[in-house]
Amino acid sequence: MKIQASLINRAARAFMNTVDIDRVPNCLKELTSVSDFLLKNKDFKGFFVNPLFSDDERGKVLNLLKDRMNLSDETVKFLRFVLEEKAISGLPEIIKKITSLYLDKKRKAKATVITPVSLDRRYDERLKVSLKRLTGRDVDIDYLVDPSLLGGVVIKVGSTMYDSSIRGQLRLLRDNLIKGELS
Repeated sequence: MKIQASLINRAARAFMNTVDIDRVPNCLKELTSVSDFLLKNKDFKGFFVNPLFSDDERGKVLNLLKDRMNLSDETVKFLRFVLEEKAISGLPEIIKKITSLYLDKKRKAKATVITPVSLDRRYDERLKVSLKRLTGRDVDIDYLVDPSLLGGVVIKVGSTMYDSSIRGQLRLLRDNLIKGELS
């Protein structure tokens, strides 16, 4: 079941309005753990979305998850809200929206750097400085290794992608040849 964007936005705003800004990263980790758990355990997710079970029964199972996963009260309160709104299947999208709101509030950006091999961490600080100059924000970087790149790097910051990989450059060259833009 696809959750409406307006419900995702409302849930994310509700989270940001009720959770202390310094607690957001920890709560996001907990929400991500719950989301991953629900993706791996379809029976639990089915239980939470099945209308045959009462809110009371869902609450009892949520309390069990709280104890087993050592969830904070803020996270459990938010999960109760999401369950009441029948939006638990949209939890991954809600987490993405919360992350975006949090980074905006902290004046940070999230970048994903994709390389064909693992980068030496010496380049981490230089890359952060360069991306800060480019975006005007402090940048948190996640690194991914994709051997199919052959060479170069792909950087995604928000919805913007910077592709200096060999594959990307070859794609650009091919497109230009097809358009007849090369002399």
